Amino acid sequence: MTAASLKQKPVRDLARLAKQHGVAGWHAMRKDQLIRALVRKARARQPVPAAAMRPKVAPTRPTPAETAPARDVAVALRIQEARARIAKAKMLATRPENGRSAASMRDRIVVMVRGPHWLHAFWEINSASIVRAQAALGQEWHAARPVLRVLQLENALQASPSERVVRTIEIHGGVKNWFVDIREPMRCRLEIGYQAPQGKFQALARSNAVTVPANSQADTLDTHWGDIAADCEKIYAMSGGFSPEHSSTDLQELFEEKLRRPIGPPAQRSSAVDGEFAVEPSSDFQIQVDAEMIVYGATQPGAYVTLQGEPVKVGPDGTFRVRVDLPNKRQVLPIIASNPNGVERQTVVIAVERNTKTMEAVGRDMADA
Repeated sequence: MTAASLKQKPVRDLARLAKQHGVAGWHAMRKDQLIRALVRKARARQPVPAAAMRPKVAPTRPTPAETAPARDVAVALRIQEARARIAKAKMLATRPENGRSAASMRDRIVVMVRGPHWLHAFWEINSASIVRAQAALGQEWHAARPVLRVLQLENALQASPSERVVRTIEIHGGVKNWFVDIREPMRCRLEIGYQAPQGKFQALARSNAVTVPANSQADTLDTHWGDIAADCEKIYAMSGGFSPEHSSTDLQELFEEKLRRPIGPPAQRSSAVDGEFAVEPSSDFQIQVDAEMIVYGATQPGAYVTLQGEPVKVGPDGTFRVRVDLPNKRQVLPIIASNPNGVERQTVVIAVERNTKTMEAVGRDMADA
């Protein structure tokens, strides 16, 4: 038994050898300590030359009773590690950002529309709220899972109680962002919390209400805050920020925290409700508004299409798209399509009217700001 041969053995085998050779205190020894103790024992028990002629006795294997404690410890460690992983995946509590203290952080979930098929959810949850949820669920807490629920609003009112759960998405802890895929246009909000297998749900926070646009009304936007800056007003509007029914400040606060600048109209305009008075329009502050519309459709590939007598380019798949001026009057727009051989023809007429009205300019006494 040499130090070189012992270094190749795992600690478990060294501990077993130390126990067999009666090494005192082998339970608390590290690998290098076990090696030194075994070498000393081997040197102290070197046989005399005559004893070398005796037949060698095969080493006995440890009995199940001797190996059981080590096996039980390994199983206990694996169970402890599994429980730690489950607890980490279940913990939705988040840390405060931007130098804020944990005491100033409140539970909130904010939803932003990132396109016709995606919602971006961001949340902050206090650890105390997790404790309250655990107490509320009682025995069901151990089997409960963290989830996001998609609540579809049955009408356009922000605070309407008419809403129903259309999806439940299982999430995990360690994150504070989640992208939710949306399959059809709807007005909805998200709710974060824990759901037990029996169906009981304990909510932690509810989001602002948003309207997911149709596919033709919005392009998918990028996923990073740095790229949101260029389209922040568009995302803020689609997420309900400018809605008259929008009363929560969570969405505005989140945008201003991440982008580090105000969102929406200037404070002089946004807060000026009382004290407005008519003023003479000035030459240095004016607004000019014009409008146009897009006419689009689809027909048979190769068809000939005209709009008000002007030919329209038809794509290989039969679709067409054209911009039309929208003057301040009523107009009738005939769209005529003929099949490739000219035998059949169909006409669609669009009647549209634009009525533009310029409101009286108003001002506000800055002393009331």
